[in-house]
Amino acid sequence: MESMAVAGHSIHTCFHIKAKNPRVNLEKQVFGVPVLHHGVSCIGKKLKGKVGAGVQAVQVGLEESERVRNLKSLERTLELDAVSERELREKGFLGLRKTKLVCTIGPACSSLEDLEKLVLGGMNVARLNMCHNTREWHRDVIRKIKKLNEEKGFSVSVMIDTEGSQIHVVDHGAPSSLKVQEDSIWLFTNEKFDGSVPFTVQANYEGFSEGIKVGDELVIDGGMARFEVIEKLGSDLRCKCTDPGLFLPRAKFSFWRDGKLVERNYELPTLSTKDWSDIEFGISEGVNFIAMSFVNDAESVRQLKNYLSTKSAASVRVLAKIESLESLQKLEEIIEASDGIMVARVDLGVEIPLEQIPTVQEEITKVCRQLNKPVIVASQFLESMIEYPTPTRAEVADISEAVRQYADALMLAGESAIGLFGQKALSVLQMTSSRLESWSREENRQGSLLPRQLGVSLPDRIAEQICNSAVELANNLAVDAIFVYTKHGHMASLLSRNRPNPPIFAFTNDESTRMSLNLQWGVIPLLVDLSDDMESNISSTIHLIKSKGLVKEGDSVLVVSDVTPSRATPMAFQSIQVINMSQFRQIRNRKAPFLDCHSSHLAVRCGDFFTKITDRLSGKKKLEKELKSSENGAGQFLFWVLDVLTGFTP
Repeated sequence: MESMAVAGHSIHTCFHIKAKNPRVNLEKQVFGVPVLHHGVSCIGKKLKGKVGAGVQAVQVGLEESERVRNLKSLERTLELDAVSERELREKGFLGLRKTKLVCTIGPACSSLEDLEKLVLGGMNVARLNMCHNTREWHRDVIRKIKKLNEEKGFSVSVMIDTEGSQIHVVDHGAPSSLKVQEDSIWLFTNEKFDGSVPFTVQANYEGFSEGIKVGDELVIDGGMARFEVIEKLGSDLRCKCTDPGLFLPRAKFSFWRDGKLVERNYELPTLSTKDWSDIEFGISEGVNFIAMSFVNDAESVRQLKNYLSTKSAASVRVLAKIESLESLQKLEEIIEASDGIMVARVDLGVEIPLEQIPTVQEEITKVCRQLNKPVIVASQFLESMIEYPTPTRAEVADISEAVRQYADALMLAGESAIGLFGQKALSVLQMTSSRLESWSREENRQGSLLPRQLGVSLPDRIAEQICNSAVELANNLAVDAIFVYTKHGHMASLLSRNRPNPPIFAFTNDESTRMSLNLQWGVIPLLVDLSDDMESNISSTIHLIKSKGLVKEGDSVLVVSDVTPSRATPMAFQSIQVINMSQFRQIRNRKAPFLDCHSSHLAVRCGDFFTKITDRLSGKKKLEKELKSSENGAGQFLFWVLDVLTGFTP
């Protein structure tokens, strides 16, 4: 037994015995030692015994108050996404897909029926690109998704993606993509017109042709089609197609000269007037994520987050899109300022050589993991499936590489928004990511990560180490799942950062936290009523999970809890417990002689007395008689523990 105290904070390591469902209160001190709460305990057959060594990190310095047990805690409700619940029943804990899937909603999938099919196919987040369609159309889609969530028991988050300054956007006016023929002549102009005009493309920015020369190359969407500038007509450009391909509506463009990008500094704000209007719309409709286009520095991200806080919309997460050379040069500060990152590979491929995209993608993913921010890899995963029902083998390999890099989420863009086979594309994404995750686990190919300490204060550093150790413990013990109790999602994200083998079930009583966790790798968020009594939360949620038939005898879970100080809970602490479901039921059904569950965490400092107990577990009756006749709570507690450990019957 060992104990170490630090002024203001303490890290307490102890051997202790843990019981579930006790009935009689103990004194606050046993043998002159305070009874500690929420330690690391190991219960279950996988751990070869019911008594374990535990480590407990406790923030002290706050006065302990009386806790009142809610005897009706088992009547709480538990909201688990219907699709995750179905997948759990069919495949078990380790069969759950951990990589999250984002689908862009467009004309091809905006009906209620199509949206439901996407959700059932694995969509976790629905993305709305504010470059396209009307405000009314977007509102209708958002409300359809919320209707499905409410009526079908789904939990799909909504993301809006801002246009950005749009200086790099051109539009041919047609409702769908056009095939550009080689040697065809096109006019690129900044004049406004409605609808479409044959072989005419409208640029959004009046100065789009400034500094451009005859002979420069105009590239559409990173290479979907290429043109050569053959004549300048004022601010307009006449161009000849040199590389035929697909020309999407509102496509991105760039100019190249002698094999290098033509760099031009427009000095325009990251968020345009329309963007701010779209953000107001998103706030009013209750979206969960806002993706900022063309982010070149951290200040623009902070500006938006500050604005959201003044609008009481701080729960809306801000994602920065990495799609320019400037954003790569300031990558780390942008990641630190944001709530997550989207790797926009098409636009990024316009500004850096194509052969650098794979390594840049991997580097961004690694830094996001180190800084504990979710990362979405986007663009052209299954581009061929816009027109064809099966993917190319190279596209499947591309998906596999992003999964191998442990990206939090993969995104479909045109494949789902305008593609002919959006649901099939989602199915390919789902099957490929699930298969590679399974293979990585079977081959024990976990993505190693050199942890970067993020916390500054001692409690934050403790939380990080608790989560790092919890994942290592979960993997080594081969537990079936990790349960975490969190209000703001921080502990869940720290666990996710380490990419554990078992899935992470995050219990929260905050709806916005639940929806934001839909983007975190391996996290299954559940909405549940939580009290200040953490032991009651653990007991009741496990009971609810078991009552749904989602766990079976022999399953083991690692439980991580995070409690912040409150009036009812003036002590903040984090803990790890390992619970075997068979033992959980056995211990719950025993008639323990105490009421306060927390008192079951007896910290036995008297090592010689603890040794005396364990030495007599062979069947001798003397200690049993002494403890049974004891009139104090401590003696009754130790007798009950002896009964649990040896099988004695009172």
